[in-house]
Amino acid sequence: MRTAEVTRKTRETDISVKLNLDGSGKADIQTPIGFLDHMLETFTRHGMFDLEVRCTGDTQVDQHHTLEDLGMVIGQAFNEALEDCKGIRRAGSFVFPMDESLSAVAVDFGGRPYLIYDVEFKRQMCGELDTDVIEDFFGGFSTASKSNVAVRVLTGRSDHHKVEGVFKAFARALRDATEIDPRAEGEVVSTKGVID
Repeated sequence: MRTAEVTRKTRETDISVKLNLDGSGKADIQTPIGFLDHMLETFTRHGMFDLEVRCTGDTQVDQHHTLEDLGMVIGQAFNEALEDCKGIRRAGSFVFPMDESLSAVAVDFGGRPYLIYDVEFKRQMCGELDTDVIEDFFGGFSTASKSNVAVRVLTGRSDHHKVEGVFKAFARALRDATEIDPRAEGEVVSTKGVID
């Protein structure tokens, strides 16, 4: 099974993640931010991953450390579960309509982390979540998973719908990228023959 367990403990955060890439969408999420819990549950369901998260952080300072470190730990879990990336599609993308909003996310597990993030919000807070640090979550994920991640909201009125659309599109893009492609015959989809 393609699974991973990752723990990260610093003076700012204490995070543990269990991931099963070939799950059924089961989520067991506990963070100090209710809206983030909801987004990760949505992410898990649409990606059809099994994901368990235990996260505490210095949110009395702000949410930056918590979001960035959580992105890193989840990204590291994907990196470990994928091992050498043999047999996977490697890249995936999805455009997700969420009511009046439209979000597009593309991911490539090509070994070179880079984040493209083109999202604007009207409000600082969406529920309890600081919208300013959502970018830090995706940056942490990209770095730790060694993947290229592009996130863009094409249109939308509601910040809630924009955030949710992004997490759903991210889930579906990851699902596509991490699925086993029988035509790849267990090889790495790269002209180099390796992902590094």
